Amino acid sequence: MADGPVLVVDFGAQYAQLIARRVREAQVYSEVVPHTAGAGEILARKPAAIILSGGPSSVYAEGAPSVDPALVESGVPVLGICYGFQVLAGALGGAVEHTGAREYGRTEVKVLGEGGVLHRELPGRHPVWMSHGDSVTKAPEGATVTATSEGAPVAGFEHPERRFAGVQYHPEVAHSPHGQEVLRRFLHDIAGIRPQWTTASIVADQVARIRDQVGEGRAICGLSGGVDSAVAAALVQQAIGDRLTCVFVDHGLLRAGERTQVERDFVAATGVNLVTVDARERFLTALAGVTDPEEKRKIIGREFIRVFEQAERDLKAKGDYRFLVQGTLYPDVVESGGGAGTANIKSHHNVGGLPEDLRFELVEPLRLLFKDEVRRVGLELGLPETIVHRQPFPGPGLGIRIIGEVTADRLATLRAADAIAREELTAAGLDRDIWQCPVVLLADVRSVGVQGDGRTYGHPVVLRPVSSEDAMTADWTRLPYDVLERISTRITNEVADVNRVALDVTSKPPGTIEWE
Repeated sequence: MADGPVLVVDFGAQYAQLIARRVREAQVYSEVVPHTAGAGEILARKPAAIILSGGPSSVYAEGAPSVDPALVESGVPVLGICYGFQVLAGALGGAVEHTGAREYGRTEVKVLGEGGVLHRELPGRHPVWMSHGDSVTKAPEGATVTATSEGAPVAGFEHPERRFAGVQYHPEVAHSPHGQEVLRRFLHDIAGIRPQWTTASIVADQVARIRDQVGEGRAICGLSGGVDSAVAAALVQQAIGDRLTCVFVDHGLLRAGERTQVERDFVAATGVNLVTVDARERFLTALAGVTDPEEKRKIIGREFIRVFEQAERDLKAKGDYRFLVQGTLYPDVVESGGGAGTANIKSHHNVGGLPEDLRFELVEPLRLLFKDEVRRVGLELGLPETIVHRQPFPGPGLGIRIIGEVTADRLATLRAADAIAREELTAAGLDRDIWQCPVVLLADVRSVGVQGDGRTYGHPVVLRPVSSEDAMTADWTRLPYDVLERISTRITNEVADVNRVALDVTSKPPGTIEWE
């Protein structure tokens, strides 16, 4: 990429990651950095532009995040959004006041004059998504006010010559129907960034990076059968050919039929070297008696690495395998506390769960990609849609969908219930309408039921159908009642020890997609 990244300065916004995604949808590469990063640190990355995100604070609150004036006066194009809009206005000499006029949710803005660059030719009045208590009452000197609303005298301003602009609303959310066009105009027309972040450019860039990192070495890829590891493996294979060996670990935490699918479909599609390791007993032994979800994830991550190390020793005759390929995604990094300015929500087995004495050098070609980008890369590489559009499945597998200790009997119960749910969703043609549908076994909970005219004391299972674009946020999917009825009836009729099926109707946030 000739241009540097667009850096989204995160002021604690709910939508900081979404801003980065929307920038990428405009074919411009973007990353998120914390507001605590200094101007020198940010400018050292030679950003093509800077976007100041929204945030929960008031600019008048004690200790409220601010921006170093050197950043906005550096000549790098800057866009302020919501709280970032107010911070930008203040840094450039405008005025922000606590007027008492708050706007939350759907709000109508009025375009002023010609609308400037960002709002030109948009409807004179159109809806946007607002979330503010303070308001910009005076734009920076020389800037043109391009939009206003009932509660925000200055809902948008811009100074194309100095290459800064801002809006009080959230253009990144779907509730602002013209928001993506506003972002695109800032990136392309004000910042002058070329739209070159394409699927083909991602593939070419990552293949070059892999070749540079691995050189003449050999790599092992932990293949799970999911889209992430499959696309990562396909990228590395394109870069280094038969010096890649994929290791598929049957850890006993797989869904019904997954081992056969990996051994048949992926090998047929790529011709990759594949070694299957049966480690079911090893993982069950390591997980015996463990109920804490974080400990489960760390154990599974540790055992994965130990299996790979043994596989490396077994493959020594073919050369030195120093590199381990993983399908780590940007949301994995963010949720594990590895993203800039983020909290550790949970340790993903391939990020926070890795042992400290790791013997491999990691190759993570998808580390900065969102799931939708990964799918496009997979199609670009020629992988079949059955792999590319497979619903996400966590690396730790069914082990984190059992609430309580993981045992062989509980895995068999959950595996059967999961297979029924997947069969019915596929039969109803709903696979593309949902992001994924985890089935969770509440192994440490029992409920009273009536089956066969007798009292039962079985386990509940929970259906968790969700819709999402990248797993950073999600909403529960409104499945048809008749489909839910068929799933529930079949599970309670066909799966021993299950006498109740519940539906999880929690969005993310506040809940995560997986229960553990």
